[in-house]
Amino acid sequence: MTRRTVRIAMNGVTGRMGYRQHLVRSILALREQGGLDLGNGETLWPEPVLVGRREPALRALAERHGLTEWSTDLDAVLADDSIDIYFDAQVTSARVDALTKAIDAGKHIYTEKPTAADLAGALDLARRATEKGIRHGVVQDKLFLPGLLKLKRLIDGGFFGEILSVRGEFGYWVFEGDWQDAQRPSWNYRSEDGGGIVVDMFPHWEYVLHELFGRVTSVSAHVATHIPRRWDEQGKPYEATADDAAYGIFQLEGGAVAQINSSWTVRVNRDELVEFQVDGTHGSAVAGLRGCRVQHRSATPKPVWNPDIPATESFRDQWQEIPDNAEFDNGFKAQWELFLRHVVLGEPYHWDLLAGARGVQLAELGLKSAAEGRRLDVPEVGL
Repeated sequence: MTRRTVRIAMNGVTGRMGYRQHLVRSILALREQGGLDLGNGETLWPEPVLVGRREPALRALAERHGLTEWSTDLDAVLADDSIDIYFDAQVTSARVDALTKAIDAGKHIYTEKPTAADLAGALDLARRATEKGIRHGVVQDKLFLPGLLKLKRLIDGGFFGEILSVRGEFGYWVFEGDWQDAQRPSWNYRSEDGGGIVVDMFPHWEYVLHELFGRVTSVSAHVATHIPRRWDEQGKPYEATADDAAYGIFQLEGGAVAQINSSWTVRVNRDELVEFQVDGTHGSAVAGLRGCRVQHRSATPKPVWNPDIPATESFRDQWQEIPDNAEFDNGFKAQWELFLRHVVLGEPYHWDLLAGARGVQLAELGLKSAAEGRRLDVPEVGL
């Protein structure tokens, strides 16, 4: 078996998501397993080149993992003809400029979402990449979660009959930063820096709904900044200018309705940090990050409303757990593998910059809906 090397400039890997999920659990995990088997007598070997603004952090990270290549000069990295792919996990406000440079340099593009601050910018990136003839992809990791893969299995098998509604609950309490350190960076709570839960999460909900249940055709949203004052990484107080909670209703093509609450100001009283309940004429399911429970219509009890007596049974116990029936790899790694095969073998891949633009569009319209207090149609996007 021969080994083929692909060199990947990875920008933003000193951040939480870029480091943990993309570098350690994806690219380095691929290296630990001996590379990606392409199935044609070749193994693809990913060679990361770390890029960022903080030299000490890059050097320490490289030394920790036995890597030798890192740089604070993005322009020089992009000018290197040996670099095949540019990956971006920076803060949102820095993304468009870096992606534009990478596209102009002829690099294949793989990026976190949102791809841009607005739809116009996201579509411009998609057009540039298409005209340049490069391959491009956007991270849509939740599609590869075990819980949602089980949910898709149910959909494909016709378990639900006609799907009527989807209810999503996402979130957890992010500490304000005064008496306990916050679990998220402070820029997430400043709109001027690209923060806000709508910008962060509505792109996720767009592709989850689009891929599993149907295209979003309209949105009605209410957003809030429930915690107006927070403390940053240096312990200094600042005013939160971005939304930290969003309550959305999405009409889907085909008639189903989705309601999704997203919040960094909610304490968790559910089995997982995100759960989707899907109700259909033939059955219902509740899917989380890893688990999925179902209740078929043939096994649905007949509840009777009576507030005068306590409940005599556990409603949760009436649901059946869906077995794994497969081994599930890390979702970020699974998508990286598909994108790498797309780049080197030309295999089909539809989670591209245009798909990323749909997520940006939904976030943009969600904020506009909240500001204007009305439901807005979501037009189809194209180049």
